[in-house]
Amino acid sequence: MKLFSNLLIVFTFIFASFNSSAWQIIDNQSKTTGSAESNIKTGAEQTEKYLPQLKGKRIAMVANQTSVIGKTSLIDSLRTLDVNLVKIFGPEHGFRGTASAGAVVADSIDARTGIREISLYGKKSKPSKADLADVDLVVFDVQDVGARFYTYINLLAKVMEACAECGKELLILDRPNPNGFIIDGSILDMKLRSGVGMFPIPVAHGMTIGELAGMYNGEGWLANHIRCKIMVIPVANYAHEMEYVLPVAPSPNLNTQQAIRLYPSLCLFEGTIISQGRGTHFPFTVLGSPDLKGKYGFSFTPVSIKGMSETPLHQNKTCYGMDLRKYDASEFRKNGQINLKWLLELYRAYPIKEKFFDSKQSNQIGNFDNLAGTSLLRKQIIAGKTELEIRASWEPGLSEFKKLRAKYLLYP
Repeated sequence: MKLFSNLLIVFTFIFASFNSSAWQIIDNQSKTTGSAESNIKTGAEQTEKYLPQLKGKRIAMVANQTSVIGKTSLIDSLRTLDVNLVKIFGPEHGFRGTASAGAVVADSIDARTGIREISLYGKKSKPSKADLADVDLVVFDVQDVGARFYTYINLLAKVMEACAECGKELLILDRPNPNGFIIDGSILDMKLRSGVGMFPIPVAHGMTIGELAGMYNGEGWLANHIRCKIMVIPVANYAHEMEYVLPVAPSPNLNTQQAIRLYPSLCLFEGTIISQGRGTHFPFTVLGSPDLKGKYGFSFTPVSIKGMSETPLHQNKTCYGMDLRKYDASEFRKNGQINLKWLLELYRAYPIKEKFFDSKQSNQIGNFDNLAGTSLLRKQIIAGKTELEIRASWEPGLSEFKKLRAKYLLYP
């Protein structure tokens, strides 16, 4: 019965050895062992369910360093199984995941495999017709972290559009959402559609890549309402409320499990004058600014770190603020919400209010309104609104999204 259920999910969606220690995820809180979580099997690990779909076809992979089976690159595993891999499409940070955030990535030949790598984070954001001309099937296997502004869910949409336009099928090897228990934040105002937010979903969406693909198709959100033929290999033994420790860091500045847990809350600071620790070896676990000296006892100094942050905000300046490395991240699972208190507190503490949201004052990745998906949050913070007042303004949009989300869930 279980096998039939898994196959039903797969066919419903048809119609609708690289392992660097630098990339090993650090779980700085306790792991769950001997539990249901330890039995989770990603889509990639279930080769028996998709290998027959690959045999005899020219395969293109959308992959990066998170595309692994155990500790082995999926690319290497498939080549061992005589799959004909003709090219790799690399996302932000590149196929090997070594490029800094926002850095343009060029096309290249992968030194390890000799396979051509085409960058989708440089001159183009999706495969061209020429790129797919010699491809029979595209396989997507990239780890997401559950936040609207994490660019891999936008990459998914672009790849789906390209496949649909070229009449190619897309096979998605699903992976757990490490923040799958959080559905929170303002719904994106489509007037603020950008590279850090393309669709009307909240800051934390609580969905996997496979589920989002179904939503993109079902809601007609792809360009010109085009629909992509997809097949999803679901994660086995997974539910959204489960704790999932990523085996590999999804990007250079999310190098600990704590950073991944904090990311949906802390990335909003990318649109402010407050550093989130880029330029340290513990990014997205600290917050601070030189202008907060005397208000906080904790300090850190951002420096240039190749492959992580070459020109971080407040480079070579001592920043004062919050150390969240030991924050009890189980709170996110208990309340299912991002943390707004830190944003409200640091705005109140920051002495030069007109600089706080001014992107011209920093070299941050994003504009605050684009990251928040609304201009209202910035105005509410400036006006001194409370957390309860801000959360109330997210309705009824958030509740409506939860109902919409339920239509596309693959997991209990």
